[in-house]
Amino acid sequence: MPINIDENIHKSVLAAEVVEVLKLQAAEIFVDATLGLGGHAQAILENSDETQILGIDQDAQAIEIAEQRLKKFGDRIRIFHRNFSDIKAVLLTAGVEKVDGVIADLGVSSLQFDSAERGFSFRFDAPLDMRMNADSDAETAAELLANLSEFEIARIIYEYGEERKSRRIASRIVWKRKQGEPIETTKQLADLVEKAIGRGKKDKTHPATRTFQALRIAVNGELEILERFVRDSVDILKKGGRLAVITFHSLEDRIVKQTFQNLAGKCSCPPRLPQCVCGASKEIEILTRKPIVAGAAELAENPRSRSAKLRACLKIN
Repeated sequence: MPINIDENIHKSVLAAEVVEVLKLQAAEIFVDATLGLGGHAQAILENSDETQILGIDQDAQAIEIAEQRLKKFGDRIRIFHRNFSDIKAVLLTAGVEKVDGVIADLGVSSLQFDSAERGFSFRFDAPLDMRMNADSDAETAAELLANLSEFEIARIIYEYGEERKSRRIASRIVWKRKQGEPIETTKQLADLVEKAIGRGKKDKTHPATRTFQALRIAVNGELEILERFVRDSVDILKKGGRLAVITFHSLEDRIVKQTFQNLAGKCSCPPRLPQCVCGASKEIEILTRKPIVAGAAELAENPRSRSAKLRACLKIN
């Protein structure tokens, strides 16, 4: 069934800031490694009639919308149904050796959050899926909760969700499982977490928010591939090329920040080691000593931008 793009297109987070930090010139080639609905790609393509983009996304539904949105740019946009970690393979397929810039927006898109059947949000009662590539054979969030040990569930919720009461949540999930009541829907999980850890009167967010984040990260292996993606992106840049990465939680931001620092030549070895073994070498210049965040106008228009942080670097070697 055709998708109505007017109902799904949203304003991309920090779009103007991305354009500014990339310092767009005519006749450049960029990679939008998380194409989504095509907002950042459109802003870049509109800068010059000679600009080209290789777009990557693992969500087939998002690609369908992006193709409709960007079709006016013709063959200046080529789209690949892949994970952003496959960026080098995409360039090989496209016959491109080096590019002038890379942009990655690591947030879950409005399309995914607002699609009840995808299971990303507890605003809808839906199967607990959370796969960004709904066509993949990866385990769903429900399958993880059905198969992992109590210890592993607690670890995921604690490490990926930074939830201090992870053990209590994991214990209740496993207890329910043993009673023949596995957690299979978003409402079941949200209700379970709220009962397990309570909800304060002053809490602005639902108590299950961190648990949902943790499971989404685990299902999609988001953190495991992020450092390699940053390094691969720098590797495919031309000298003088720029990489811009937008993160939405502290775990992502920390990985990007530390990888940038390492690529900028900062040694991360323990101070007592006689010589550096971390492999730090100065390949980039960090352009954002502090991350760029949304201004008041964007925050008022798009509340989801409140946690967005943009970091950028320039390849010097």
